[in-house]
Amino acid sequence: MPVITPTLMGCGFILVGWFVDPLFGLAPAFGILTLMLAAFFANFWRDPDRPIPKEEGLIVSPADGHVMFVKRERAIGRRPSPAEMDDAQEDEFTGTWHQEPCEKPLEFSTEQRFEAVPAGEEADTDVWRVAVFMSPLDVHVNRAPIAGTITRMEHRTGKGKRRGPFLPAFRKESEFNERVRTLFERADGLIVEVMQISGALARTIIPWSGEGDQMRRGQRFGMIRLGSRVDVRVPATRFEPCVISAEADDPKHPKGEFVQAGSTILYREVKV
Repeated sequence: MPVITPTLMGCGFILVGWFVDPLFGLAPAFGILTLMLAAFFANFWRDPDRPIPKEEGLIVSPADGHVMFVKRERAIGRRPSPAEMDDAQEDEFTGTWHQEPCEKPLEFSTEQRFEAVPAGEEADTDVWRVAVFMSPLDVHVNRAPIAGTITRMEHRTGKGKRRGPFLPAFRKESEFNERVRTLFERADGLIVEVMQISGALARTIIPWSGEGDQMRRGQRFGMIRLGSRVDVRVPATRFEPCVISAEADDPKHPKGEFVQAGSTILYREVKV
């Protein structure tokens, strides 16, 4: 409908302007504008097939876009359980946090708060995070980064909001925008956290799968409408990132390496 309706309207206005009355040129001009809108939506809703890598030990990108940053992080807090609310602290924009991470941070059992790890302070409980910025012109269908089971899928918003906040997705602070957090668990117990984050324009995250669904690597599991962002966290001791971020100041990739959902390899497993 977002494509068909403006296409029909555009054709109708152009025909009226051609055969009936151009209305001082407004009818054909409006017709061209609506056809341009239809072309934009057709480009946005496209969902091309992708070659999926078959090699073992890979994690592929769940999204199309440019790599904003690659960071090694450690958990410094978590969402509290009801029994922990008395010891929790409030943040004006991101809600309630317990000041200790999960006992096993790499199980991602609840949403955790992370910070960058200073050089020389690396630990076995660290994670790598790759953030991919999706512009309004990119494909917005998201794909599973690994073959496994969706063990958790939860919707999060800012404190006291039914929806939002909606900061521009290219800003680092947008990680606490309205978001959907999904955990993929591989047969060997590996857990990968994927965060679909809405942007200033993208206000709707649409899951196509749910908890308990078995996913193939590269299988479609949802989409985000218009510009947005997707973050992927994995255990730092088991994987190494293999993409170039915008923060790397690589002259060949000033906006960060462009990655494609299902095809581009974000991480390779470390061989011991």
